[in-house]
Amino acid sequence: MSKRIFIFCFFGLVSCIFQSCCQKEESWELVWEENFNSGRLDTTVWSAIPRGKSPWDTHMAPYEELYQFTDSTIRLMAVCNTDHPEDTSAYLTGGIWSRYKKEFKFGRIEIRAKMTCAQGFWPALWMCPDPIPYPYGGEIDIMEHLNFEDSVYQTSHSHYTIHLKREDPPKYAMAPINRDGFNVYAVEMYPDSLAYFTNGRRSVCYPKVNGGKDGQFPFAYDPFHLRMDAQLGGDWVGEVDPTQLPAYLEIDWVRYYQRKE
Repeated sequence: MSKRIFIFCFFGLVSCIFQSCCQKEESWELVWEENFNSGRLDTTVWSAIPRGKSPWDTHMAPYEELYQFTDSTIRLMAVCNTDHPEDTSAYLTGGIWSRYKKEFKFGRIEIRAKMTCAQGFWPALWMCPDPIPYPYGGEIDIMEHLNFEDSVYQTSHSHYTIHLKREDPPKYAMAPINRDGFNVYAVEMYPDSLAYFTNGRRSVCYPKVNGGKDGQFPFAYDPFHLRMDAQLGGDWVGEVDPTQLPAYLEIDWVRYYQRKE
């Protein structure tokens, strides 16, 4: 057997072992949902994400036109800044989070959403804990989409993957989507693993290994809040093409399930 074939078989076996360890047969009970059908934001659960200095939040703004409601959805917009001359940002984006208001620990989060496509557009559905600083508390990326791709990224981030740059076990997968319609994205959170799904099909499972040594699995300790946002620009997604804006991330509903005893 050649060295290349041996390495391929070895990592294939490791991947199968990880996936086998993540196979769980659960019975879920819906305990909370958000349907965005009231025509306004429920401020007991959600807040507009403030502007920050990271690539993802550099254009966040609270302006009403960035948070558009249909009869049953919310659209988080990404636009050129033509209406707010006092704001020096060339672009404006909308995002909401449940930080300091609603948290989730273990169970299944499902989000039905769709997005438009544009060069430099980077919509995301993701979760972080408080008050642990990034990336030590972990980051759960339920969905990230870039530009015009036909797939999304589903990723587990931590000190282990970001600072130590460890890729074992694999931290992410790409999942195909219907680029022109709604898709359902989900993550199942367990004390020993995270399992990601797109349209009911599991894309990747990230298990706890070696007892979570070196910050490999911080996801079992603190509750996480949910972030849903339209993002523009940055090294990963590339330069923004303003002629392709506006773009938006549209959320139909969010559902949180816990295991039925």
